[in-house]
Amino acid sequence: MIRVSIVGASGYVGGELLRLLLRHPQVHIHQATSERLAGKPVTGPHPHLRGVTDLTFTSQSELEACDVLILALPHGSAAKKIAQYAALAPRIID
Repeated sequence: MIRVSIVGASGYVGGELLRLLLRHPQVHIHQATSERLAGKPVTGPHPHLRGVTDLTFTSQSELEACDVLILALPHGSAAKKIAQYAALAPRIID
């Protein structure tokens, strides 16, 4: 299984990534971050995932190592923090 984490998973793009990747047979969503919704279920902003996952949002400060880290952040935000994320995953998708 490929462990994938999504930074900024509470937005539209994050929700679509979750929808697609939660159904992928070789992917395990390791973490999904949202600063505003940390500790709350991902099904709050993404009701289409009800019955599909019981995943909760975590804060970016709680990110753990994973195989692939996807940055679903607003334009320009990822570039400012790329060095911080580089230590967490061998592959980063922005």
